[in-house]
Amino acid sequence: MKIPITLKHKPVIVAEDYEKIDGRNAYHTDAKGLSLGLAQWNDRGKVDISAKIWRYTGEKWSRQSEEMPLHRVLDLAILICRSQLYLRNEAYRYPDGYQEQSPQIDRVGLQGDAMTVAVCTENEKIKEDMELFRRALGEDDELLGERLTVLSRILKEMGY
Repeated sequence: MKIPITLKHKPVIVAEDYEKIDGRNAYHTDAKGLSLGLAQWNDRGKVDISAKIWRYTGEKWSRQSEEMPLHRVLDLAILICRSQLYLRNEAYRYPDGYQEQSPQIDRVGLQGDAMTVAVCTENEKIKEDMELFRRALGEDDELLGERLTVLSRILKEMGY
């Protein structure tokens, strides 16, 4: 399915037919495409690039389609990777998968400051949710691992 080019987000690079590879939702998803393009929030004279996930309900393009600045896409990738690393290498040390007195996992340096990665102890069901999260990540290990391997290869090709 072709993503629309008449809306405010102006696609430049696209991955159409995303529904074929949308993880566990492959072939049964409303996420029909991904694009990198000119952001819908651009002001005159200022151009930002954004990533967009295009959703289609079967009848129309959904308002639930998401558009994000590229740095946020990468920040999410960092958060995913750091979470996986924590769950693989550190969480097993604690009965509930985290240290209640010190829920911070890491501080990842970015732009002269840092992104704090921590367990959300404000969640009143964090102990149960932490176990569900750990289990779900384990079940998706193959899906995520394949994508991380591809990302690693591309980053190496780029010199990172």
